[in-house]
Amino acid sequence: MKTTFWEIDPAHSEIHFKIKHLVISTVTGAFRLFKGTLQTSDKENFNDAKIDLVIDTYSIDTNETDRDEHLKSPEFFDADQFPEIMFRSTSFQHKSGDEYVLHGDLTLKGTTKNIALQVLFGGELKDGFGRYRAGFEVNGSIKRHDFDIVYDGITEGGGLVLGEEVKIAANIQFVKME
Repeated sequence: MKTTFWEIDPAHSEIHFKIKHLVISTVTGAFRLFKGTLQTSDKENFNDAKIDLVIDTYSIDTNETDRDEHLKSPEFFDADQFPEIMFRSTSFQHKSGDEYVLHGDLTLKGTTKNIALQVLFGGELKDGFGRYRAGFEVNGSIKRHDFDIVYDGITEGGGLVLGEEVKIAANIQFVKME
């Protein structure tokens, strides 16, 4: 079978995360620098596609400079020691309609865990420059302690400053490489 290669278009893609703060509100952040590839075989859909993603840990952005610097520290992402977050798919399976399940190994702060993400295929088309593009919406969650992000600040009332669950949301557009 013929293999087709795709690359992420960073100008039309985004990776966000959300975490509870003080259990009363949610903080949203993003990673601004990332790159990735998608490999597909010559089939009618993206079933069994191979996906690789590398995120620049230093590119974290929560719209608050002091918080971003704290998140780069050893208490959180330890960006000096772990400058990249990596994801490599282990399976990409069509469920029904435009829905897929993406399983893969996420390596964050030196720890690798297999995670599952829900994917909605947005479609594929040729742009005004003759390049084929494919869009995907990706959602899921991880537990921060699973990846050694153990900051456990306590409020005066005895509650955790940060929630355990980190929600992940990404909109990814790939460009077919000719």
